[in-house]
Amino acid sequence: MVNHEEEEEDIVWLDESFFINDNYQLTSFTFGSHVLQLYCLHSASTDFDLTGQLVWPGAMLLNDYLSKNAEMLRGCSVIELGSGVGITGMLCSRFCRQILLTDHNEEVLKILRRNIELNASSENPSCCAALEAEKLEWGNSDQINRILHKYPGGFELILGADICFQQSSVPLLFDTVEQLLKNRGRGHCKFILAYVSRAKMMDLMVISEATRHGMLINEVAGTRSMVGNLEGVIFEITLC
Repeated sequence: MVNHEEEEEDIVWLDESFFINDNYQLTSFTFGSHVLQLYCLHSASTDFDLTGQLVWPGAMLLNDYLSKNAEMLRGCSVIELGSGVGITGMLCSRFCRQILLTDHNEEVLKILRRNIELNASSENPSCCAALEAEKLEWGNSDQINRILHKYPGGFELILGADICFQQSSVPLLFDTVEQLLKNRGRGHCKFILAYVSRAKMMDLMVISEATRHGMLINEVAGTRSMVGNLEGVIFEITLC
């Protein structure tokens, strides 16, 4: 006869914190003449949607591009989607008028806000923009509308670095981008996406979803390059 009470006693229930790695290290990154310091992981957490704790290859690609084309950032209001630890936002803060960093994961938002505090301190003369962080789940109209209510002028630039991992999230990403682009109107806002190719299906999906949402997607000349052992490229996306 099976003793169910003994079986139940053998079951170990693991708290969510068991899977979370928060052993962040203060790390330096250099892009051109700009040196950034921020807290990040050097290896991924065990589980849960915590990819944002790392600095991904696409962020390096985008930051390299932006550091060489800083004039596009000067005086702009910028929103970044899927900011993670905020490495792109920290670079942009040296040129932009205002930058809003967003992520959907509460654990990632904690380290993002910690990095904002680190880089937005009065002791850091390199930071000139207003840096803020907000929760944003792609496709969540309530959260998008709340952000646009707080920033009624909208944003001149939308940034995304290495944010296309799951096929299910790509339509929601472009739903969000469409709302942000339309808020400013055609010709007054563009989406700069640093894309890293990991699967042919995803390559096709990014282009098809941009088209389906009434957008023009153009590869920025000279940006296609190897990032580690993967191919990356910068796309500029606007309303048709």
